[in-house]
Amino acid sequence: MEKFILDENRLKSVEDNYKAIRYRIEESAVKAGRNPDDVRLMAVTKTVESVYINSALDLGADLIGENRVQEYLGKKDELHLDGVEKHLIGHLQTNKVKQIVGEVDMIESVDSVKLAKEISRVSLNKGITTDILVEVNVGREESKSGIYLEGLEELLLEIAEMPSIKIKGLMTIPPICDTDAEVSQYFEAMHQTFIDIRDKKLDNVNMDILSMGMSGDFEAAVANGSNIVRVGSAIFGARKYF
Repeated sequence: MEKFILDENRLKSVEDNYKAIRYRIEESAVKAGRNPDDVRLMAVTKTVESVYINSALDLGADLIGENRVQEYLGKKDELHLDGVEKHLIGHLQTNKVKQIVGEVDMIESVDSVKLAKEISRVSLNKGITTDILVEVNVGREESKSGIYLEGLEELLLEIAEMPSIKIKGLMTIPPICDTDAEVSQYFEAMHQTFIDIRDKKLDNVNMDILSMGMSGDFEAAVANGSNIVRVGSAIFGARKYF
């Protein structure tokens, strides 16, 4: 195993980047006529070593997102997680549900009845309720997970019947776009869907959270109603794959 060597320059850049992203979120919110306090910054920790994650946590980051079950479980004991909310944001296989339920505060990537049923079953067995977001494939991309918009309400109604699972809102990853205007169309469609579902007041379907926007497009997401932006590389630098 390769020996870890602390990069002091990267440590400093994490601090600078985190503060800069916070400032940009606040500016975007104000420009959109929103309260900056209504938008949460999630530090996305995929492939990031614990020391750099802790740097962001010590600066006040209170929400982290991890993509992989094993990676999160492998480093959580090294993290300064007091008062920090933890979300799983990557695709979740049903055979990994037992390992992650109870370890995170929310699973953002629920996109099928099958996965929701397993989360419900495991949560019931553990005597807890698991908060989830339903992932929407807003760009209808075959390479991405997520329910298409036309199937969303039916999925929400099915999940709402399940015990020990609580729908808290929606999450999406739009297609890669060349312009802010292009990506904004996807964010706008998601926000309108979010509002429409909220206005229907469906039983056990809460539309509290709209999680959208990442390192390259979070300002456009904030302008279009997102209240969680998931930022990784813009805080921690380019990901390293081992």
